[in-house]
Amino acid sequence: MSVEQRLSSTPTNPAAPTIEPATARPTGPTADEGLSVPSSPASPPHTRLSATWFGVCAAALTLVVLIIFMLQNTRSVEVSFLWLHGDVPLALALLIASVGTAIAVMVVGAARITQLRRHTRRVH
Repeated sequence: MSVEQRLSSTPTNPAAPTIEPATARPTGPTADEGLSVPSSPASPPHTRLSATWFGVCAAALTLVVLIIFMLQNTRSVEVSFLWLHGDVPLALALLIASVGTAIAVMVVGAARITQLRRHTRRVH
């Protein structure tokens, strides 16, 4: 007699315990709870606050590096853009160019996100 047949058949002795197959039960936090499963029991779960703290620390280090860069590049350079001409410190010119690039990337990213949201609404 196989294990499956023993499990599905009714017991001949009513006093004998019945064997029920084990069901898989999730252990730990699930995806619905919004928590990640820690890699070891001793590590705390990752939270939004810990991600924010990491972002603040990274931003502070980036600003320190940017300040050092600007202090070391104070020499003036001539800048010409369309009909505008002038002399500005090299660090300021590079900072303006990088901020302009970041704004352009954010505009394109926002347009793409809007496009994806509209598509999702139409599909669902």
